[in-house]
Amino acid sequence: MNVPDQAGEGGRGRSRGDGPALADLPLLERDREQAVLSAVIGELRSGRSAVVTVTGEPGAGQGELLQWAARHATERGLRVLTARATPAERDLRYGVVGQLLSGHEEFAGHLPHLLLNQGGPGRFPGLARLLTVARDRPVLLVVEDIHQLDPDSLRWLEALIRRLPRAPLAVLTSSIRTADIGLDWCGGSPLTGSATTVELALPGLTHAGTADAVRAACGTLGDRSFITAVADATGGNPAVVRDTLRRFARAGHPPDTDHVEHVRAIAAQVTGEHAAAALDGVRDPVVLDVLRALAVCDDLLDFPLVLALAGPGAMPETRLRAALLDSGLVAVRDGRFRVRGPVARARIVEEMPTAERADLYARAAELAHRAAADDQGVGDLLLPARPAGAPWAVDTLCRAAAAALRGGRRDRAAAYLSRALAEPLSEETRIRVLLRLARVELVIAPVAAGRRMGGIIREPGEVAAAFRARAGDLCLLGGDTDTAWRALAEFLVDGRPDGGRGAPSDPGSAEAATARHEELTALLRVAQPLRRESAGIAFPPASDLSRASRNPAVNGVRAWEDAARGADREEARGQARAALAPDPSGRPPLTVPRLLACRTLLLTEDGEEAETHLCALLAEAHRERCSVTVARVLALRAELHLRHGRPDSAARDLAAADRELPPDSRHPLSYPYWTALGILTDLANGRPDRARAAAGRPVPPPADESVSGARLLFARGLLAQADDDPHRARSLFRACGRWLLQYGWTNPALLPWRSQAAEAAHALGDAAQALRLAREELELAERWGTPGAIGAAQLCLAALGGEGRLQRLRSAVDSLGRAPSRAAYTRAIMTLASAESGEPGRATAVAAPATGRVDTGNAGPHEGAVPRPRVPAPPQDLADAPTPAWRTLSPGERSAAALAARGFANREIAAALSVTTRTVELRLSGVYRKLRIRGRDDLRILVQGTEDD
Repeated sequence: MNVPDQAGEGGRGRSRGDGPALADLPLLERDREQAVLSAVIGELRSGRSAVVTVTGEPGAGQGELLQWAARHATERGLRVLTARATPAERDLRYGVVGQLLSGHEEFAGHLPHLLLNQGGPGRFPGLARLLTVARDRPVLLVVEDIHQLDPDSLRWLEALIRRLPRAPLAVLTSSIRTADIGLDWCGGSPLTGSATTVELALPGLTHAGTADAVRAACGTLGDRSFITAVADATGGNPAVVRDTLRRFARAGHPPDTDHVEHVRAIAAQVTGEHAAAALDGVRDPVVLDVLRALAVCDDLLDFPLVLALAGPGAMPETRLRAALLDSGLVAVRDGRFRVRGPVARARIVEEMPTAERADLYARAAELAHRAAADDQGVGDLLLPARPAGAPWAVDTLCRAAAAALRGGRRDRAAAYLSRALAEPLSEETRIRVLLRLARVELVIAPVAAGRRMGGIIREPGEVAAAFRARAGDLCLLGGDTDTAWRALAEFLVDGRPDGGRGAPSDPGSAEAATARHEELTALLRVAQPLRRESAGIAFPPASDLSRASRNPAVNGVRAWEDAARGADREEARGQARAALAPDPSGRPPLTVPRLLACRTLLLTEDGEEAETHLCALLAEAHRERCSVTVARVLALRAELHLRHGRPDSAARDLAAADRELPPDSRHPLSYPYWTALGILTDLANGRPDRARAAAGRPVPPPADESVSGARLLFARGLLAQADDDPHRARSLFRACGRWLLQYGWTNPALLPWRSQAAEAAHALGDAAQALRLAREELELAERWGTPGAIGAAQLCLAALGGEGRLQRLRSAVDSLGRAPSRAAYTRAIMTLASAESGEPGRATAVAAPATGRVDTGNAGPHEGAVPRPRVPAPPQDLADAPTPAWRTLSPGERSAAALAARGFANREIAAALSVTTRTVELRLSGVYRKLRIRGRDDLRILVQGTEDD
């Protein structure tokens, strides 16, 4: 930026309120340069000539350093001639020479020639006289901003430099051209060894220098974050640092972390003002056009292409390059011209009229496209451009959006796709782009995404027909069940296959229309119980799904409905498998029905099969880069891990889902589901504090007015149960049951609310209610027929006591032994062991399972949610402890040792004690060390010997 180094709010001199420390900021960290200049001045007094050029970016302090040198030379008794080149005098012959010689009697006779003979040939006026004067008294010529020199003054200085060895004279100049471009203003002027040549490149302030500047301006030390913010926002430019801190200090704020954003905003404003001032100094329209082209293209196009974009000009390229550097807005980095920073680029572009700016961006985008530039770079040019009206623009924007998604830049991807909608598009292409945009917005703006997908569902015409089901599918995945229900119900209100918009006559088209109608009906049946209650809008319920349909979407939804009702397990399993098979018609499958099919397989206890399909769905979602789908699949897999007693795996999947779909980015109506899953995962991993924090966070009011809220009620009930609050637990479980019963969801394998409410009622002394709920759950579980649900219900009923308790416990152990999860089985074994602890045949009851499986962690949220029995009394309570060293064990070590002696595996012990497997390993290691035994065999002999006595 071509900004005078002294410029700022107070002009060239020191403003009236500044202290000396603030005024000296431009000379901060310039000790080395000052020492060099002092040495040059000392040698000049001894008669040795020199040429010194100080370079640096605008505002680096070149002017202040030259002024300091001029004062220093004057104090040392040297004659000092000063001048400053300006754009206003660039067309004035010998403008700088006139400044150098004015005010000195020795050159008074040459001034009229300089001022009056502007059109004459001239012959270096005053040069001979200057050399004569210098022989009597050494002279220091100080010229600021030599990049703005008029041509005659430039030749005059070159002639002077060629004659330097003849007189004790030094030339000290400053320029904003950086060292990597080189200086050619004195090219062709070789010097002899009797003259010193020095070039000083001024760097920006270091972090330490910025800290000193903050202390000088604010009168106190700044926080590390504040200093870093100042250094980053200003780039260490002394002039920008000075003006920024001056404004900040005037506001009276302390330089601390709380004011980081404030100082960043001030720095951006100051940088913009410096850029605007530099831009005002650009007079040549050719240079201005090239500046604008550079600002638009940045580093996307090479310089020859930038010149082509700017248009033909009447200026040689060499002179144009020099003019660009002289403007102070352009620097050379890695051999290429660059506008100095994003703020300067923005100021250059903002100065253009709107229409011209849009046209320039459009032409730049087309040129970059022809040059095979990066898709995202071309997309960035198209964002502010007028519509290109060409197919390549839409294709490029879509590819740029895909690249942005790969890089995790969802906001940018949405911007590219939104811009693509401004191009003239066919109806099919427009809807495809809308779907892609909605898929991205599901993460960054879920409500807006829902509106877009609702519009696609309601869109009339045959072109939109192929996309309605996909839009409804995405809408449900995103959690906007209200929008999905309304849009689907409005479209299907008359019940015709084509939505009442004219039936196709072609049989193939009629079959496709029927398939689309079935998919939309299936999605409406999914949305109906998930939506919140709305008294203002009434639609007839969705029609029943045909049992004869082969549509995978219909099969998936029907399988889930049968499973939720607990009707026919084999029928539900078959429908779920059909839903997960490829569509015989070749139609692209919907995601929600397949997820429901996998959830059905969880209820039928075909977990391994469900996990295989979930992994395939996850790979597909990653290929399509649909974050919402990835998050939903991970969440369902986390449920699977919880059901199978793998809480650590569930926590990992849930954390991955949070990264794909951050909690703040989820649709408000999906909060109950995600909150409930988080609570259940934290409880299973033994983190009740985190579960309480999640349960205490407010849920948007409409979100709990649906059957999805039943999950959250159930999770909160488990938390209340863990906190020993049976009153609250029973209330929450019964509320959960009311929601489920409202929609006919009676399968206890889904949410075993009856057994949990029965346990709470039993704890409150209401034995009749507890017995009724437990028997009802057992009856429903036997109707569904899965061993896990039956065993959990039997275990619940046995926990209530009464006649036949041992037989029910043995039945529960037998049923749970055939279930996929080992957590409930482990607890059943422990309960049976406790019940049989006074009987001689207890050893057979606690035998290891015949399947050879081991427990894989804590219980899941559904099948494992049974009354938690007490851990059997450990041997330390016996009067005859196995060994005196037994009493040195901690309570946790005693419990772990007692269960290990009975033959339970580490993961089974972890499930029983609600700790991690690693904790069990550490406790048992401590037991072996304290008891001085070698392992489990010695421990079993030690404990069993005591029990036999």
